[in-house]
Amino acid sequence: MSSSDIQVSIPMSVRNTGLPRISSDLETCTEEPVLSFHNICYRVKVKSGFLPLQKTVEKEILSNVSGIMRPGLNAIMGPTGGGKSVLLNVLAGRKDRHGISGDVLINGAPPPADFKHKSGYVVQDDVVTITLTVRENLHFSAALRLPATMTNHEKNEQVNKVIEELGLDEEADSKVVSKRKRKRTSIGMELITDPPILFLDEPTTGLDSSTALTLLLLLKRISKQGRTIIFSIHRPQYSIFKLFDSLTLLASGKLVFHGPAQEAVQYFTSADYHCEPYNNPADFFLDVICGGSSVVVNREKEDYEAKETEEFYKRDKPVVEYLAELYVNSSFYREIKDKLDKLSGDQKKRSLVFKKTTYTTSFCHQLRWIMIRSFKNLLGYPRITIIQILAIFAIGVMTSFIFLGLNNNCTGIQNRASVLFTLTVFQCFSSVSAGRIFVLEEKLFLHEHMSGYYGLLPYYLGKLLSDLIPRRILPSIIFTMVLYFMFGLKQGAKAFFTMMLTVLLVTYTASSMALAITIGPSWDYMTTFVMNLYFVFMMIFLSMSLYFETIAPVFSWFRYLSIPHYGFMALQHNEFLGQDFCPGLNITERSDCPNYVICAGEEFLTIQGIDLSPLGLWVNLLGLASMMIFFLIITFLKLLVLKKHS
Repeated sequence: MSSSDIQVSIPMSVRNTGLPRISSDLETCTEEPVLSFHNICYRVKVKSGFLPLQKTVEKEILSNVSGIMRPGLNAIMGPTGGGKSVLLNVLAGRKDRHGISGDVLINGAPPPADFKHKSGYVVQDDVVTITLTVRENLHFSAALRLPATMTNHEKNEQVNKVIEELGLDEEADSKVVSKRKRKRTSIGMELITDPPILFLDEPTTGLDSSTALTLLLLLKRISKQGRTIIFSIHRPQYSIFKLFDSLTLLASGKLVFHGPAQEAVQYFTSADYHCEPYNNPADFFLDVICGGSSVVVNREKEDYEAKETEEFYKRDKPVVEYLAELYVNSSFYREIKDKLDKLSGDQKKRSLVFKKTTYTTSFCHQLRWIMIRSFKNLLGYPRITIIQILAIFAIGVMTSFIFLGLNNNCTGIQNRASVLFTLTVFQCFSSVSAGRIFVLEEKLFLHEHMSGYYGLLPYYLGKLLSDLIPRRILPSIIFTMVLYFMFGLKQGAKAFFTMMLTVLLVTYTASSMALAITIGPSWDYMTTFVMNLYFVFMMIFLSMSLYFETIAPVFSWFRYLSIPHYGFMALQHNEFLGQDFCPGLNITERSDCPNYVICAGEEFLTIQGIDLSPLGLWVNLLGLASMMIFFLIITFLKLLVLKKHS
């Protein structure tokens, strides 16, 4: 079977609740979902050695793993790096098919390709919006994942039902702050669609023993409703372990046990591994797998040719290999294999047909709810927003006081040029933080997108319209207005709004550049270096634009790559055109000014190489708009790549 022949979808029917539920056509199965996996192998290519002798080798992560998960608590255990999370993701259809071979079937049937949208998946990190309440998070999931045919009243009823099921009635309208509440809310967002199969990756990570036990008791209660709950877990306490219905033990990608959890101790005892009465079975299994005690294998060596003598011999063998071989020869394996053969039937003769991913709701509906959540998130901590605004106002006032001592006489052009220079630089450097709006939600976006909440385009546009624009528009306007009125820049409505337009274009172009650079692999040091390098580059050519005649012609075209260059040129055109900065001075008085002082704004613009016609302004604004669009396209493409490689 090829590496792309992994079956990862599910046939659906409708329960009396009106929500999706699995059914089966097989006589050997019930209406309850039974997930089976057959000979799952997963191989990845890794690089080994040092350059230039580095080689690419194939590493096996999972090796012929097979089993059955029925309604109840199905735990996947193993040491760190044993492959338990990889197996979970393969079963959930959330692993790239490249390098995977084998079958994942539901009730013995090859499912459609949107299995990950129909099942529930709770990631290890609690990816919920902590600025929203429990109810608001659940409403978001209900609005985007429940069928459009359901009324708002029915969706609200489903939300209330999940809140009651999770025991969050008294905390439903409070923000998701505590670890316990975040974990339950994450589970609740998946239970909104009433999924027949629920996957959880390390659900007890970061929880204290009491909270972890409470969570598993909740999952146990949910599983009794006919749900198949599959989860990875590392080293649970005994009070949690005894709740398991099925146990899958993995070590180095090999299956060392798969069967009823409460029979695992007896199985290891039959292999001469004895668990003391006071020992936690979960700890005992991991100690054995990790080689906590020496393993001596006693096997019967038989002379098949003469069949006359019989003797036993001892030999040392790696623990994992011994346990994997022991399991293959066990009655558990033979029983599971017989059941798997009945479930698989002729599946190997079928080919997987990939279907285009579809979403429950429309593009506009997705965009609307993403914007609603982003606005609520923006207003989630009003105190922080107020402090940020006050800080921007204070910086603007202090900056204005620096320039208030400058006289508006024959040195007026230099004074105003300095103010415009400061304004441009501030807008660029204050926009660096805008690059984090997608990075901070990267895990949330990947999880929700893969779960079928929304498509990439509505998420992208929603974040730009409701997050990037509001976060940057108010600070930019406040800082600009403080400088404008305290220093007394060019009067007139046209000049004022042109300056505002230019400042906002500089802000959003710099923010778009920060987005394009920041999104990608989590190399914070490299991202910071690239952004700092780019801003230093822009600052150099902004300074050169003040004394353009000092730039070598071969480097003059670099200014077209500088965001502040376009902004500063546009601000100067708007400010200096038609201005005379030596008003009321006769020829004699003007001669008292230093020789380098220019009184006419048009003369200064000409020296700067700025066209005096309206084209001189709009060319620079168009340059900013073009760079902004370019960076936004790059950002979208990088999000697309991020989604494909998740």
